[in-house]
Parts: sequence; structure tokens; C-alpha cells
Amino acid sequence: MDKGKKSPVPSKQAQPPGSPKKLSMRGGAIVIRGVTLFLAAGKSHRASPNPAGKGGKGKGRKKMSDKDACKCSPKVMEAARRDTLLDRKEIEALYKIYKKLITFSKTKKTENVKKSSSATIIGKQTTVSEGIDRIVFTEVLHNTFDIITENTLMDRIFCVWDNNNCGLITIENWFRGMSLFLKGSVADQIEYCFAVYDLNSDGFITKDEMFQLLRNSLIKHPQEEDPDENVKDLVDIVMKKIDKDKDGKVSLRDFQVTVEEEPLLLEAFGKCLPTQESKITFLTTLKS
Repeated sequence: MDKGKKSPVPSKQAQPPGSPKKLSMRGGAIVIRGVTLFLAAGKSHRASPNPAGKGGKGKGRKKMSDKDACKCSPKVMEAARRDTLLDRKEIEALYKIYKKLITFSKTKKTENVKKSSSATIIGKQTTVSEGIDRIVFTEVLHNTFDIITENTLMDRIFCVWDNNNCGLITIENWFRGMSLFLKGSVADQIEYCFAVYDLNSDGFITKDEMFQLLRNSLIKHPQEEDPDENVKDLVDIVMKKIDKDKDGKVSLRDFQVTVEEEPLLLEAFGKCLPTQESKITFLTTLKS
């Protein structure tokens, strides 16, 4: 998305859709298995302290403990409370997870961004020192929120979260994205899904974009002579349904009206939101 374009952020008055239901501890452990894996892996990469008497550097210097390193600063806490729907305990828990998932930006970051860049990344790249990279982000969505989708759509999800266009998910975007995932209103989710499906970030979903999204996500049957023709037919049907002003493209307003009429069309072009069960379970685990 454009550098100046902010990803949809839930309003402070919004309430999470659906009413909570009790989940077992085992259920919580299963859904959060992805994050747990990364937390465990992070422990093996901690730097060992400099042995006493070997080298003068660092002698007498107090080493920051893991607890201090993963403690959310008052400034970060204040910003997260102001800009998201998360409460203090949720912010602290998500901050600890974030610190375990971040990867530091080095020379490979630029190579990875160039390799993954296409029409899905618009605007000038911003340089940041640390953040969650695309690979780790994808694993978290797969293992924690049951979002398993093809590469084009996953790239778009990453780009919408990464509204700074820096190739990494910063702490600010981590909080905003998680707030939308866990507590976002239907209106927030509509804006988010539209941004994901708008592949070139021009404010419209075109027939070509619909075709690309549906072709990549639909299962093709080997016996079909021309599977693309079936996708084109489906695009025509969907366009007639969603294009309310009949201008040949879908605006945000078109999409909003359509989803209000038919809620099941929220993720019409591919899965990009967590399941209700995984959201509730993840929130329960954060508070435990």
C-alpha cells in the first residue's frame, strides 16, 4: 500500500463480533502452537554472557535480563492504548510475543523485499531496524489463526499490515493488526479485506484482480479443458453482484454495501481473517 496510507484501525467504540464461549486449556494450547514454537526457538538464540576474565569488553557491565528486554515501555503502552482496542494485559502479552518473533534487518532484508515485490507493493520503501519478517509472519497466521492461503493473497495480507512499506512488521503495525484481527468491528474488517483484494492499491477491485485472486485460490479439475474460462465466468457473476454503480469496477462503497447485504461475501476472494474460534482462544491465552 502507499506509504502515507494507513491500514484500517478499529474505532475505540467498536466491539468484537460474536459472544465469547468457554474453551478448554487444550484448545488454547493447540491454536497458539505456532507462537509457542517461536518463543521456544527464540531461547536457543540468546547470546551467552562474556566469561569472566576473558576480554576486557563488557566487564562490569550489567546485562539486561530477558524480563526487562520484553517489558513494554510506557511510551509504547500509551500509543497502543490510544490507537487500538487492546487492553493493558493484552498489549503486554503481545509485546513479549513480538520481541521473540522479530528479526533484525540486515543485507538480506533488501534482497527479500526485492524478490517478493511486485504490483502488490506500492511506494517508496522505509528503512527500519527490526520487525517480523514475511516468513515468520506467514507461519504465525498459518499456525495460530488458521489462515492458510496461496502466496499472492498472503503477500497482500503482509503488505496491508506493513503500511510503512519497509518489508517488516513494526511494533506499531503489530498492535494495529492484532487489534483488528482480535477485536475489529465488521466495518473495520470490510475495509481491511478490501485493501487486501485491491492488489495495486488504486482504490478499486477490477475484473483482472478478481480473476487473479480467484484463479489462484480455486481448485482446478484436471479434466477441465480450459479452467480459466470457468474462472472468467465466475468473475462476471461476482462483478454483477458487487458492482453496485455498474462502472465496471468495485469501489470500497460497493464492497461495503455488498457485505452488509450478504455477510458471507466478506472474504469472497480468499481467506484473510482469523476464524472466530481461533480469535477467542488466542485472546483467552493472552489473558491466562
